Amino acid sequence: MEYKIVNRNTGATYFLNEEEKTNFFIKNKLQNYNEINLTEQKRIRINKMLDILAHSCVVEASILGTLIYIQNN
Repeated sequence: MEYKIVNRNTGATYFLNEEEKTNFFIKNKLQNYNEINLTEQKRIRINKMLDILAHSCVVEASILGTLIYIQNN
């Protein structure tokens, strides 16, 4: 997993993997940092894109079905 760690006071940003994150928080206090799970954020973004694709396919299929129905009558 990949993490983005941002210092709340200075705004310094660190990109760390799981092991680096563990070592980082051994040395630093957790309350001074915002922790963002980049792997989870990427998964959420991909799922949103797949949802949009699925919805557009349903809309396009219904339009195509309507056009075929109109053409056959």
